[in-house]
Amino acid sequence: MDRHVKRLVKFDPDNTGYISTDKFRSLLQRHGSELDPHKLEVLLALADSNSEGRICYQDFVNLMSNKRSNSFRQAILQGNRRLCSKALLEETGLSLSQRLIRHVAYETLPREIDRKWYYDSYTCCPPPWFMITITIVEASTPKASGNPPHAAKGSAGAQTRVGVGPVQVAFFLYNGVVLDRFVLQVSHPLYLKNALLYHPQLRAQAWRYLTYIFMHAGIEHLGLNVVLQLLVGVPLEMVHGAARISFVYVAGVVAGSLAVSVADMRAPVVGSSGGVYALVSAHLANIVMNWSGMRCQFKLLRMAVALICMSFEFGRAVWLRFHPSAYPPCPHPSFMAHLGGVMVGITLGVVILRNYEQRLQDQTLWWIFLSIYVIFVLFAIFWNIFAYSLLDLKLPPPP
Repeated sequence: MDRHVKRLVKFDPDNTGYISTDKFRSLLQRHGSELDPHKLEVLLALADSNSEGRICYQDFVNLMSNKRSNSFRQAILQGNRRLCSKALLEETGLSLSQRLIRHVAYETLPREIDRKWYYDSYTCCPPPWFMITITIVEASTPKASGNPPHAAKGSAGAQTRVGVGPVQVAFFLYNGVVLDRFVLQVSHPLYLKNALLYHPQLRAQAWRYLTYIFMHAGIEHLGLNVVLQLLVGVPLEMVHGAARISFVYVAGVVAGSLAVSVADMRAPVVGSSGGVYALVSAHLANIVMNWSGMRCQFKLLRMAVALICMSFEFGRAVWLRFHPSAYPPCPHPSFMAHLGGVMVGITLGVVILRNYEQRLQDQTLWWIFLSIYVIFVLFAIFWNIFAYSLLDLKLPPPP
């Protein structure tokens, strides 16, 4: 890259920070063979997009170092006529890993120039560690419980509270043996006896607003969440990075538990649906908003399947919430976390997915939605501190 920068500086003897687009184009024509073909297309598009007849030196540096600025967005919008080479989908002779990267690009990005840029830039370092790690932990952290099915009746210490155990023990195998139940484990009378799930009487224990994602209502609940996390979350993390995707996921998780504490004040909450629904709803909304540009196969059918699965899971959660509780007077877990996740997905999530490698701080919508989210979090915190006592709400006893 240094040699390209030195060549560029020669065209700016007065150190103005700009060179003319004509000089910039001639530089690309002379030395373009030294660049990746897809990156060359981006630079030519950048030159064509500039109506002022000059190119900013810093924009060139950012492009060459894979730090794309808003000038790159203008290149995408106005310079697409320069994309005269064949589409990435038409390239042949690719290895298995290259085909996988190309597939991920077409699954998540709506513009061909973005897809080519991602294909050239992706190195799998770091890998999509966040979604894989959170899924493994969810699927391998033993939950709290009570009697093993073979415990003697009336024996001392028959009912015990078990905390978070070693991750070597499989989550549902452990809990299934302890509760003697694998489906609808949430209906077991001792299900609430743990240190992870959110319970209204224990809302002062702040970690529960996050750790409830490691508890699930049953294998049917965990199974769908894990599938969606891996099929949607991993490709999104490969494209947008762990920082952005983990932000959307965690924001959905926090919004989910806070939504329950505000709108369903007597109910506990379990499951990672808040984070999962934030990612999936953001992805689906991004597909709809860029429908003509998305090139993923069978996108209408797959959207319909995703919506059916999400609706089924949400319907199960609503049914369970109003089903007679196994531990009265405490109701079964709330479904409001799903809605909290969706709201995060169609606001913050969509802004992030629509701005691939763009500076979020330059986007007005980002600040608007982030401000709304922060206001909601602050409101929910004050609500949890004052509203429960002011409303004189009768809460279920702690587990």
